[in-house]
Amino acid sequence: MSDTIMSILMLTGVLMAGGAVLVFRRGDRRRALLMLVAALVMFANVAIWLVPVK
Repeated sequence: MSDTIMSILMLTGVLMAGGAVLVFRRGDRRRALLMLVAALVMFANVAIWLVPVK
């Protein structure tokens, strides 16, 4: 179950980052920055969850 959630988060993060690039090209810098920050938060969450514990 958690593997599926991690995969969905990674795919969503990639799509958000790609969407941020497209929005940035259209000229809406604020929305692009917010989308990029959201994608980075998703990647950070996955990285934190995948850190091995004792």
